[in-house]
Amino acid sequence: MNHPYKLDISKTIVYGLMYVLAIIYLIPLIWMLRTAFIHPDMAIDLFSLSWPTLANLKRVLLAAPFGQYYLNTIIMVVATLLVQFVLITMAGYAFARLDFWGKNLLFMLFLMQLMITPDVLIMPNYSFMGQIGLIDTKLGVILPFFASGMGTFLMRQTIKTIPYELEEAAKMDGCRLPRMLLQIYVPLLKPVYIAFGLISASYQWNNFLWPLVMINSVNKRPLTVGLAIFAMSFETGAQWSDVCAATLIVIAPLLVLFLFFQRQFIESFAQSGIK
Repeated sequence: MNHPYKLDISKTIVYGLMYVLAIIYLIPLIWMLRTAFIHPDMAIDLFSLSWPTLANLKRVLLAAPFGQYYLNTIIMVVATLLVQFVLITMAGYAFARLDFWGKNLLFMLFLMQLMITPDVLIMPNYSFMGQIGLIDTKLGVILPFFASGMGTFLMRQTIKTIPYELEEAAKMDGCRLPRMLLQIYVPLLKPVYIAFGLISASYQWNNFLWPLVMINSVNKRPLTVGLAIFAMSFETGAQWSDVCAATLIVIAPLLVLFLFFQRQFIESFAQSGIK
């Protein structure tokens, strides 16, 4: 027989460890937020107090074209998501509903993509982009991410749970495949779109190494590359307040999205089968 006090002690220990880990993860974020709004002379002193100032943010925005970096990043993220949504919907439907030779083998090849780190493919992708003339272009940065094994897997698994009778009824009414996908499957797949979209958008927003290799022009850099070059520039030196202010500018949209949509984030993962 389990004693209640033993269960309470175990639960207390588990929650205590979770709080400790949460605090450890929050310390760098809190320090970054503090340093971004404090005078540069007080950035190193952890115990110094001063009124918050926006001077660091203004100085950073004037020192580097972060507005252009924002525009480039938004274009890349939105374009990638739109193409991914179309491709994973069609691929997921094909693997779930259609019968063709080699379907299972092809699906296994899609799943193998999940086992390959994108950084391993940098050199082959760079060589291919050079052959088709897409180096130093936004299209060259986002093209390797159009196909998604994880997105296809989520779509296939979810479509298989949708009653086939809905599709049969639509076919009897003369509904063609494009219209059937848009009017029947797309509304039912909304949780999958949300779950996958959040993962993909976060990855594309934070992607650094591949854009660093591909982009040479200043006016085509995404936020991550612009932030790294700004942090290493001669003007910043050891000004941690400027570096933290620039970092805040880069990560602020993701933080705001998560704070406002964390409930939908968790629910969409649960509904799409990710536990």
